[in-house]
Amino acid sequence: MKNVQQEVDERSNLTGTNKFELLLFRLGADKNGDRNELFGINVFKIREIVAMPEVTAIAGAMDHVLGVVNLRGAIIQVLDLPAIAGCVPKSGLNIMLVTEFARTTQAFAVESVEEIVRLDWSSVMSAERSAGTGGLVTSIARLEDDAAGPRLAQVLDLETILRNMNPSDRPDVNAATIGAPIKIKPGCVVLAADDSVVARALIEQGLDAMGLPFIMTKSGKEAWDQLNIIANQAEADGRSVYDRVAMVLTDLEMPEMDGFTLTRSIKKSNRFKDLPVLIHSSLSGTTNEEHVKSVGADAYVAKFNADELAAALRQVLKN
Repeated sequence: MKNVQQEVDERSNLTGTNKFELLLFRLGADKNGDRNELFGINVFKIREIVAMPEVTAIAGAMDHVLGVVNLRGAIIQVLDLPAIAGCVPKSGLNIMLVTEFARTTQAFAVESVEEIVRLDWSSVMSAERSAGTGGLVTSIARLEDDAAGPRLAQVLDLETILRNMNPSDRPDVNAATIGAPIKIKPGCVVLAADDSVVARALIEQGLDAMGLPFIMTKSGKEAWDQLNIIANQAEADGRSVYDRVAMVLTDLEMPEMDGFTLTRSIKKSNRFKDLPVLIHSSLSGTTNEEHVKSVGADAYVAKFNADELAAALRQVLKN
């Protein structure tokens, strides 16, 4: 049997192979009461899974906020994930998923947890190609078939859910603190990639405020394809890709090709190897930051603080 360290090492090393692990769970029946779909969260965002504890209701809390729990001395907000997704649990809220991402810790109540599956990002399709996701689902994962046939799991956009449940009372981008516009070579753009609707909106606001022209893409593969298109056109015009792209700004978790694979592809290519890459992700921690270094990224910044993003962009472009 594998020991704990072997499991941790194996899971960490997945980032070098365009693979990841997805925790599958169920939220209950849909509004018609006749379906109980699978949902998923990247295991890297899960701190722990516990049986549903007693929750203390908070006066005046928003809809779908169950309240808070005291978990080993930390007060953590608990969100009713089935209600947020429009589902009705058949057996109640039995499991609490404690998550850490985007600089925050919070818990999501679910009906049941199924299993952890290992997938290649190439088997994950952007949900924006599918109708009716409502912005809460970033992608659709194709799982191995079972006796009933093909299985699909909806990968939830936790950043969007958390933002909707905890709206900020301050502007996301403050022109007074973000600093002077950042100057890059005329004709150049920042090529950005992120699969989250809310993250793309925030990045676009930030880049606009910094005076940086950009091209926004929704996955690592789309960014890689776009980069090659730009390079081909530049070369046809007698220029190089460095006359058209100042840097790449990428998320880590993305369908088809993740940010680790995108960065490695850029840095291993003779055509693009000197192109700066800044990773901008809600995944944090020492392990992920070590992987960022191992694939050759020039810098890492956690989502989402416009001032910190601006500072990281200035430093990368300066270097």
